[in-house]
Amino acid sequence: MKRFLLVEDSPLVAKIIRHMLKADPSLEFDHALTFAEAKQYLGNENHEQYSASYIESIQQKYLAAVVDLNLPDAPNGEVVDYTLKMALPTIVLTGSFDEHKRDQMLERPMVDYVVKESRFSYEYVLRLLHRLDRNKQIRVLVADDSKTSRQYIKKMLHTHLYQVIEVENGQQALDVIHADPEIKLLITDYNMPVMNGFDLVKHIRKEVDKNALIIIGLSTHGSGGLSAKFIKNGANDFLSKPFSHEEFHCRIIHNIETMEHVEHIRHAAYHDYLTELPNRRFFYEKAGEALESARARNLPVSLAILDVDHFKKVNDTYGHNAGDSVLKQLAQLIQQSFERFIFARTGGEEFCIMICGLDPQKVSILLDNFRGIVEDYIFLLEATNLSVTLSIGIASGQQYSLDELMSEADRHLYNAKLGGRNQVAYEQ
Repeated sequence: MKRFLLVEDSPLVAKIIRHMLKADPSLEFDHALTFAEAKQYLGNENHEQYSASYIESIQQKYLAAVVDLNLPDAPNGEVVDYTLKMALPTIVLTGSFDEHKRDQMLERPMVDYVVKESRFSYEYVLRLLHRLDRNKQIRVLVADDSKTSRQYIKKMLHTHLYQVIEVENGQQALDVIHADPEIKLLITDYNMPVMNGFDLVKHIRKEVDKNALIIIGLSTHGSGGLSAKFIKNGANDFLSKPFSHEEFHCRIIHNIETMEHVEHIRHAAYHDYLTELPNRRFFYEKAGEALESARARNLPVSLAILDVDHFKKVNDTYGHNAGDSVLKQLAQLIQQSFERFIFARTGGEEFCIMICGLDPQKVSILLDNFRGIVEDYIFLLEATNLSVTLSIGIASGQQYSLDELMSEADRHLYNAKLGGRNQVAYEQ
């Protein structure tokens, strides 16, 4: 559950946000009507300064503050200065807008400002809060030989809760990316010693796809040709220095959300909708790669097919929701027991596991132990509890193709069913 502090003297605004959060239970808020009440939520209102540990406790309590710029007891934005002093990410609400006020607001390290115009304004605020929460998991690398420029960019990124790493040339950036595959965004200057921005982008794109690592180029020489050259070399976007606060964050958010959308599509394409295990498509791709690798390294290979016994009877007796629950709980057991190997739900009540590097005899013992775990496991359902058993067929041998391993395992699975179920069958 994520909590934010709303400082807003209009009960109507709070009512609108509260109504919208009925459809979004992952967010909740405390509501202060005045600056004085905000201080009470954030600490002793008689103190202006707090220790680092106290500020950290406030940051743990609240994801961010959403504050009205003009309150009865703080008509000139004093509450904004206060929440920023607490190092709390701050989204400013304002009833009116003009360029002078905009410039004044953006001089402060706030997340964003929103004009209170309609329901869409508050929807934007809620999306921004979720964005801040996701940003805490995103690592950003800033490459720029100017310390002043790096610090300026780093400060803006910290305002939006990104994790930031900084380097001063392209070679250092390349080394960091090789060492840390979790970096999702690179912001790189063009003019740098050792390796410039163009060469850095070209080196990265030989190894990392545009959807796996976002690259935004920077330069003080903002000609159209320079931006085009950056993008042709593999950058996702380009910004000319100096850039505005809004343009900087809009470009970053746009690119990150595009990446997340692609990741979501890829996840959906390779995962089963019910159990969240990898699906048949994933299994065929990864198992095929593992088989080739095992042959090259002369490692033993085994493939197992697991099938829930009398699963139709579970659905007919207890309903399809109960059957779905059994499959989801079984998927968790498979994930816990075979996390080192390749596994998937390949259809209905059938699961496949590819095991490389273990002797076939050890594989049969491992699978029989898992069969025993499932036999003893109590599946908790809404209306009742029940037990199920598995039949398992195993095929071994790197001389087989993946399709042949599947066929052999399926044949042994059939023999396990014929032999009375709840057993493991393999080539003796």
